[in-house]
Amino acid sequence: MRVARFYAPGDIRLEDADEPAPGPGEVKIQVRNCSTCGTDVKIFNHGHHHLVPPRVIGHEIAGEIVEVGANVAGWAVGDRVQVIAAVPCGTCADCVRGRMTVCPNQTSVGYHYDGGFAEFLVVPKAVLAVDGLNRIPDGVSFAEASVAEPLACVVNGQELAGVGQGDDVVVIGAGPIGCLHVRLARANGARRVFLVELNRARLDMSAAVVQPDAAICGAEVDAVDEVRKLTDGRGVDVVITAAASGAAQQDGLQMAARSGRLSMFGGLPKDKPTITLDSNLVHYRELTVVGANGSSPAHNKRALQLIASGQVPVHDLITHRLPLSQLHDAIELVASGQAIKVTIEP
Repeated sequence: MRVARFYAPGDIRLEDADEPAPGPGEVKIQVRNCSTCGTDVKIFNHGHHHLVPPRVIGHEIAGEIVEVGANVAGWAVGDRVQVIAAVPCGTCADCVRGRMTVCPNQTSVGYHYDGGFAEFLVVPKAVLAVDGLNRIPDGVSFAEASVAEPLACVVNGQELAGVGQGDDVVVIGAGPIGCLHVRLARANGARRVFLVELNRARLDMSAAVVQPDAAICGAEVDAVDEVRKLTDGRGVDVVITAAASGAAQQDGLQMAARSGRLSMFGGLPKDKPTITLDSNLVHYRELTVVGANGSSPAHNKRALQLIASGQVPVHDLITHRLPLSQLHDAIELVASGQAIKVTIEP
């Protein structure tokens, strides 16, 4: 089979490899779609501290079961499945308390285990042990199901930020995650959703698809002032920073209404992890600042339901479909911001 292996920053090789065989407690799938994301770009450029090369990468995975290992119940050849990326241990104090997204023993598909940029993949026993192999609902394509993983992260982020009925919401960052946040906020009952982005071309491309109530180009206007104008000076109930930007987090705090919530959804670069936070603003306005990290198996199931029900459409977010042989082109497309979602079809 053909695989894409990461060897070092700037060095991902398309290679031939032996097809894997599932062991006890595992299943083997034929990968139908593995979508790309900004993390794949980061791995290509810088590697990752959890990834020991050589490793097949790719973690937004959907496919079809072609072989079932011993001691596996409830699954059969031909079943259409989506695979979680973040794998909690399921047994630590945090997992037992229902906080699987912050499991200290978490492993990840495409990092600790071979990922989905391959024709076939063995789903690790650890994934099945935490109910992380999900049946794709009827009517949902493999490509759409592959987007369930990033949507699951968005579901977690909006749960933590309490996005709900009647809220005004700002999403900063018009990439695929920002687009998913716009759509989920609407599904969660938001009254208005505003999209902020520095790159005009990226903003226009994404806004044309997800149609926010206002699209604000931060390179052309003061985004904080624009948000205040749109809300008669009040600010918004929730700000979600779907960008790896400390400036976005600082601006987001200024956009929040009294008793507002700021979701630091996008992590910051490791060499610039700090921001200046006006603590008195948090204190006197009774603001809530929350983080968001990954997703749980339950979030992945919820994401598939949202896609299947039509509450969060994702088919039109997939702007490019490429074969595995063009993975390098896919990574460049993601890095350039010329695409919303790029999916690989091995």
